[in-house]
Amino acid sequence: MNPYELAQKVKRVKYILIDVDGVLTDGGIYILDDGTEFMRFDAKDGMGIMILKSLSYGIGFISGRSNKAVEHRAQSLGITDLFQGVQDKIIIYEEVKEKYGLKDEEIAYVGDDINDVPVMEKAGFAVTVADSAKEARKCAHYVTRLPGGRGAIRELADLFLTILKKSPLTEIMFRQA
Repeated sequence: MNPYELAQKVKRVKYILIDVDGVLTDGGIYILDDGTEFMRFDAKDGMGIMILKSLSYGIGFISGRSNKAVEHRAQSLGITDLFQGVQDKIIIYEEVKEKYGLKDEEIAYVGDDINDVPVMEKAGFAVTVADSAKEARKCAHYVTRLPGGRGAIRELADLFLTILKKSPLTEIMFRQA
């Protein structure tokens, strides 16, 4: 995709739906001896989400699994659209679209594996991370240079800022004042 087409897709986006495992995390599942499961999130991605929110994008997290750590992370970032234990992500995509009165071209979807492909094929702007499955890369409009859980969402925020010609410092500071 050429830079002009990429910019046009980004400029239409109003809502960003983000997969959790492999996008917001590195895809690892950490299990302690007692069976407690935990996840690793990158602070850079958290800043990326805050930047995107400051630009007035709606943000939602979607996951095929359920984990309390995801609830805590969403809450800490002020994300209220949290969908866990989702078997068919296209159903949630359609619910979000209807809830906010959006068109496909107004939704960006960030996924990394074959279960994300149906949504990526519908979304106006499909994004995947550097270490995604080849099926996700094949249908993505944009592939980040960084892997999932290692700053890929911050990279996406920087892309949006560049295309929109905005400064992250200005956007964050004035929104918090």
